[in-house]
Amino acid sequence: MPADTVSVTGWGRTSPTTARLVRPRTYEEAAAAVRECGTRGGIARGLGRAYGDAAQNAGGAVLDMTGLDRIHAIDAAGGTVLCDAGVSLHRLMEVLLPLGWFVPVTPGTRYVTVGGAIGADIHGKNHHVSGSFARHVLSFELLTADGEIRTVGRGTPLFDATAGGMGLTGVILTATVQLLPVETSLMSVDTERAADLDDLMARLAATDHHYRYSVAWIDLLARGASMGRSVLTRGDHAPLGALPPRARRHPLTFRPSQFPSAPAFLPEGLLGRTAVGLFNELWYRKAPRARTGELMKISTFFHPLDGVPHWNRVYGRGGFVQYQFVVGYGREEALRRIVQRISQRGCPSFLAVLKRFGTGDPGWLSFPMPGWTLALDIPANLPGLGTFLDELDEEVAAADGRVYLAKDARLRPELLAGMYPRLDDFRSLRRESDPRGVFTSDLSRRLAL
Repeated sequence: MPADTVSVTGWGRTSPTTARLVRPRTYEEAAAAVRECGTRGGIARGLGRAYGDAAQNAGGAVLDMTGLDRIHAIDAAGGTVLCDAGVSLHRLMEVLLPLGWFVPVTPGTRYVTVGGAIGADIHGKNHHVSGSFARHVLSFELLTADGEIRTVGRGTPLFDATAGGMGLTGVILTATVQLLPVETSLMSVDTERAADLDDLMARLAATDHHYRYSVAWIDLLARGASMGRSVLTRGDHAPLGALPPRARRHPLTFRPSQFPSAPAFLPEGLLGRTAVGLFNELWYRKAPRARTGELMKISTFFHPLDGVPHWNRVYGRGGFVQYQFVVGYGREEALRRIVQRISQRGCPSFLAVLKRFGTGDPGWLSFPMPGWTLALDIPANLPGLGTFLDELDEEVAAADGRVYLAKDARLRPELLAGMYPRLDDFRSLRRESDPRGVFTSDLSRRLAL
């Protein structure tokens, strides 16, 4: 089985560590890799879209699961798919959209594997309606530390520990997923501008239930009366009758746009405060004050950055930190304080989005909870960034909120238990099912998971 010693990072390209990269092509090879991973353990890795250190393992093994990428069965009548964990959401869309089915949840990139989607219990623009990815998983096969392959169904402790468990309960081999029926591969989208943060939250709270998908881009450099000014984008899958006659001939075509890859090396400081401030101003001004029923490609609505391969390179060699937190409904003042602090600090973030979460999901370490979630990217070389984010963590923890582990690269471990009430249950299950610590990552060491 192929194996190389390589330097591994998350999508943020920070904190690289060296590991032995193993590429299993069969379930038997995956089992052998787990048995042979050594004293530093191993962790499964998909397409590397976790921003921080969740799929890194310094001095140990990293199992590249993308070679296990078969789609085994599709129930075109009932809307389910059985596939390997290494299958990407992109591949599922290619295969399933022509059949009138769509993935139930997609994050901001379709280059995520099914195994990664379960391990991070990913969420999308539709959490307020559909919950996170694991809610739509009927069962999965899990390779555990004792070398056994277990079929894990919903409602069991092992399922709830694995959903959002960041790969630390075992290696997911296959999964059966319930799909969403669609009539077309286009979206019907409404866009509007919000003058400030309070205006945005009022619009979301009042009308979000009318839309399956909802997200707001926020200008985090705006201050004063414009603090939190936003562009709100919401929509649903377009019905066949909404398409012009010519488009109805091939309503389920899936052809994502593709642009040139970002250069391998870009100068540091390219996304500084001045450049991002100019971008934010132009982005806000060019957005319509109100537009309804715009037809848009699925790839444009959900995954605009996927059209630029290696877009993470634009931050330069230093990489970037993706920071995402959630605070509950009734804690809006905490959200306002955090947005104000980010604005006053002048953090140059052009990828900043606010969404509303619905009912929380059963995963013990699943991130979503009912409330407001803000995600932003920040160049990692910004002076004083570590101290500043530590202060934001304190604000989030004081508001009984939490930070998203799939994007985290630097959270202090003492804050974790307050953010994730089922943490002790998770640790207990790991001790019982994996007493030798076979499944280990840089994230798990850093946070004592």
